[in-house]
Amino acid sequence: MNISFIGLGKLGLECAEAFATKHTVFGYDISPKTSNLVAVCATAAEAINASDWIFIAVETPHAKEYGGDIPSSHLEPKDFGYHQVKQVISWINELSEKPKNIVLISTVLPGTTRRQLAPFLHVRHTLIYNPYLIAMGSIKWDMVNPEMVIMGSSRGDAASFTQLIDIYKTIMENDPRYECGTWDEAEAIKIFYNTFISAKVGLVNMIQDFAQKIGHINVDVVTDALSKSTMRIMGPKYMTAGMGDSGACHPRDNIALRWLAKEYDIGYDLFDTIMLAREIQAKNLAKYLLDAAASNDLPIVIHGKAYKPDIEFTIGSYSTLIGYFIEQGGQKVIYSDPLTGDHIPPTKAVILMAHNRAVTYGYTGQESKDNFYFEILPGSIIVDPWRTLETTENYTVLHYGNTR
Repeated sequence: MNISFIGLGKLGLECAEAFATKHTVFGYDISPKTSNLVAVCATAAEAINASDWIFIAVETPHAKEYGGDIPSSHLEPKDFGYHQVKQVISWINELSEKPKNIVLISTVLPGTTRRQLAPFLHVRHTLIYNPYLIAMGSIKWDMVNPEMVIMGSSRGDAASFTQLIDIYKTIMENDPRYECGTWDEAEAIKIFYNTFISAKVGLVNMIQDFAQKIGHINVDVVTDALSKSTMRIMGPKYMTAGMGDSGACHPRDNIALRWLAKEYDIGYDLFDTIMLAREIQAKNLAKYLLDAAASNDLPIVIHGKAYKPDIEFTIGSYSTLIGYFIEQGGQKVIYSDPLTGDHIPPTKAVILMAHNRAVTYGYTGQESKDNFYFEILPGSIIVDPWRTLETTENYTVLHYGNTR
């Protein structure tokens, strides 16, 4: 099968390369890209006419202040930006030599495809909304081991999805379920999936806050019991209290859903509450760091500026959100993260261990080893919100969330 990807950015290129293990994949991006697996085309027209199946993987961005890496709950709700998607649709209308099967994988709010995107598309083409459940740092694994594959068409009829399902079956390593419906249903499945995760992380970090306030509580004892309560509550994923929900998807999706709640006047804004709780939890951790720094006359270092290990992106970073509140508290924050260009010399400090590879990527089955990003000098204090490090002769470890 020939497949084309329009948009070879931080997600699109790796998704295209996952398909390229079984198919011939062409790609185009307005910025220069290279790949050993994808045939990168010089023009959009070349990529569009190389295949019958065209995957649109361009950004649907928010304004910078709506990423979740700084406080946003006080801002006026705002929808995503769909200019880039509309631009690609216009290219397909103008440049395609025959009818195309178009697959949109970019995140949009429920109702967007029907109201804003489909009217732009020429009637000779078909459009499937097919958002992915993937994460930076594990894109290719997530692509071929998804919990489910989400698909939506105008009417949601089963015949709309047969060919696309057959394509996916050639690359899957697990045997996922295929959840099919209308465009609007598929949009809702994706965005509310992310909202459930944000709410779940917010709840377990709320328990962490109570553990800090009440005392004699190890948050892991509580969350471990709850994570096993699959009859009525949940499963174990996202049930380790620690840093808040972060990244380029979950925070911004909840921020955008505030706009949707207002647009449709549903009468309440649960999403604002989720994001406000996330911010207050970051503020609580910042105060804990400020108190430790003041008591020991030490600077504060956040170990990991990007929103997760092995990633250079800071959009939606909980580390920078905590850093914002530290600086609001009157102390400069130092970041250490080689992938964001934050290199520091050997340092004695109060250190927030923001990154934990074993927790972040453990679900993929890959063995993950954490290494310090800088030389930690004797007398340092490490605040570990994941509660996996132990005190040594060189530094003291404080398990945030365990007050036993």
